[in-house]
Amino acid sequence: MRPAATARPAPPALGWWQRTWRYLAAAGTGFALWVAISVDFIDSVEAGNGSELVAGGLLFLDAVLGLLGLGLLPLRRRFPTAVAVSTAALTALSASAVGPAALATVSLSTWRRRGRVVAVVVVWAGATALYELVVRRNVPGLGTSVLMTIGSAAFGVLACGICVATGYYVGARRELLAFWRERAETAEREHALAGERARAAERTRIAREMHDVLAHRISLVALHAGALTYRTDLDREETAAAAAVIQDNAHLALGELRQILGVLRAGETGSAEPPQPTLADLPALLADAAEAGTRVVADTAGLPGADRGALAGLPQTVSRTAFRIIQEALTNARKHAPGAEVRLGLAGHPGGRLALELSNGAAPSAGPAGPPGAGMGLAGLTERADLAGGALEHGLTADGRFVVRAWLPWPS
Repeated sequence: MRPAATARPAPPALGWWQRTWRYLAAAGTGFALWVAISVDFIDSVEAGNGSELVAGGLLFLDAVLGLLGLGLLPLRRRFPTAVAVSTAALTALSASAVGPAALATVSLSTWRRRGRVVAVVVVWAGATALYELVVRRNVPGLGTSVLMTIGSAAFGVLACGICVATGYYVGARRELLAFWRERAETAEREHALAGERARAAERTRIAREMHDVLAHRISLVALHAGALTYRTDLDREETAAAAAVIQDNAHLALGELRQILGVLRAGETGSAEPPQPTLADLPALLADAAEAGTRVVADTAGLPGADRGALAGLPQTVSRTAFRIIQEALTNARKHAPGAEVRLGLAGHPGGRLALELSNGAAPSAGPAGPPGAGMGLAGLTERADLAGGALEHGLTADGRFVVRAWLPWPS
């Protein structure tokens, strides 16, 4: 696939060295040709017949026109056709103008405008013929032949063709680079938008999950507050117990609400979602993974008493977040490394942090290919971990294993 022919990019800006070496190449080529012509003319000079004046005048004119061609080169980007035609015309009287003409022709050809290129080729061919048939024949004592004239003219046309081909190649390469640069920028913008959508979707999902918990907490607060309002026969201990329940549930509700403050709910479906799973459902999740062909080795040595039951004291928000991280990591392992063993590490203690680490190696060579993924699951989990007051990171280790690590608060 290539861009449209009418959408050609403008030439890129050149640095000082990029400009300098181009001018040096043009001047060097012109000077080398001028020296070659000088040697040819000097060899033909015969003392006493005035040929030295003719040869000297032509060489001086050749050098002046070559310098004029160099002076026109800085204008080749603003007036590419005029500069290319002018420098090509100068080659009718100046061999040193061939260098500037070559650079101007290459510069014009990068635009890939066929009509303008043909005009320059015609002028260059005519100037070459004029130089060979008129200028060189008027130098006394300069031996010329039909074969030499044809060879010189053919060399000039070949040089022009090489310049045109080089310019077309440079122009096509610039066009292709601009096209791929635009494709890359578009893909980067689309990826950024996809990440924003993933984060927005994850925030909405968290808001829906929190709705169930907050509704439960607030209903308990309302129930016990109503009992304190209408029950006048409660003794001091019963009143204190009801007040303690209200206080505990209010604190829990505020703590969970603080974690989702600022999360906007969007796209309500109108139907209530079922209660979300927590780490209490971890055995069922691991069993499902084993049934799907993913063997999970769990390490709970870092938990209090090395007992997974200690996780029951986690707040529901943290427990749900940890469950989702493990679930997504197992899903990714099934997608990208089907059949590979997954190592699950759980560590932490109340008053500190809950640390999760899941890692898997490459898929066995004989394993079936997993389904493709959108690549947004880990982005959503990072957002979820941030909102829970924790952090998440993922990547490859030195031994080639893919690791997901998360740290979540574990209140005492």
